[in-house]
Amino acid sequence: MSATRIIISGGGTGGHIFPAISIANALRRMEPGCEILFVGANGRMEMEKVPAAGYQIVGLNISGIQRGSISKNLGLPFKLIGSMRKALRLIADFKPDVVVGVGGYASGPILFAASLKKVPYLIQEQNSYAGVTNKWLGKNASKVCVAFDGMEQFFPADKLMKTGNPVRKDVVDIENKRFAGAEMLSLDPLKKTILVTGGSLGAGTLNKSIEKHITALLEADVQLIWQTGKYYYKGIVERMGLNFHPNVRILEFLNKMDMAYAAADVIISRAGAGTIAELCLIRKPVILVPSPNVAEDHQTKNAMALVKNNAAFLIADRSAEDILVAEALALLKDSTRMENFAENIGRMALPNADDLIADEVMDLAKKGGHSWN
Repeated sequence: MSATRIIISGGGTGGHIFPAISIANALRRMEPGCEILFVGANGRMEMEKVPAAGYQIVGLNISGIQRGSISKNLGLPFKLIGSMRKALRLIADFKPDVVVGVGGYASGPILFAASLKKVPYLIQEQNSYAGVTNKWLGKNASKVCVAFDGMEQFFPADKLMKTGNPVRKDVVDIENKRFAGAEMLSLDPLKKTILVTGGSLGAGTLNKSIEKHITALLEADVQLIWQTGKYYYKGIVERMGLNFHPNVRILEFLNKMDMAYAAADVIISRAGAGTIAELCLIRKPVILVPSPNVAEDHQTKNAMALVKNNAAFLIADRSAEDILVAEALALLKDSTRMENFAENIGRMALPNADDLIADEVMDLAKKGGHSWN
């Protein structure tokens, strides 16, 4: 029997790339000899991260609409046509049994090419509110794997499967690591600790909110793990100094996210779908500040899915600078509310998403939708 051949497409951000790699790893666990080809967008971070994870990737010359710049969008139709041609060629050459789309610029052309070539495809929709491209492609998908309830408003109900979003297993493995995490960060494991994380690039609003009210945290003798992101780190360190205070750790990036999660009592974060999937498994009280700079306000909708289950606290981006630190300190003092948040967010955890999705992919490949003979 010949090896199963799978194309996985998408990327653009870690929120799309890491789940895609998790799915690929799960497929390899199920069938070590399966052939996997990634398709990404040239110039985006998947072109670096996917080969680093040990997989082959091909890039399409595609990008999204640049808001507020007509001139930058003039080449889009040509990029789209060129990407479609390359996507059709890739499918004809690689002859996949099934195609998987995880979102991002490259997903659209390759999934559309799969539908034209009658190759079965699976969409992994990470957000609680589906984007235009996925809604359109969902009509002909063989399966749509989702992380939130109520997704039948976007996709045919008979194609839906609630799997959750794949997460990096090492990141959410925090059991019995509080003392080790505090030690690694040179913090006191017995003091209350807040983790602020805005992702690898950082979040301007979160950083401004913390910097503006840092004295309130120090006065309350609360420790801070402050992951600034690469865009903001240099400026913050220049203004405050790297060793600003023994209670404060200023870090550009957290290589050992599990240790930071373990050391924290309250987590302040953006509301990307991948981050939320991790936070549900971490089972700690969370304050979400959704980014206003994402398409179709996905992050607010993701956060609201938790808020309506009393599983997180939401602060709007525009209010964060004034109230975020005060609300975090109030939450730290309210043990009942902390316990409720931790318990309720834990109930929303879906821990085996990568295996469930990989199972569906292999199932589609076995059923077969295309004969390449």
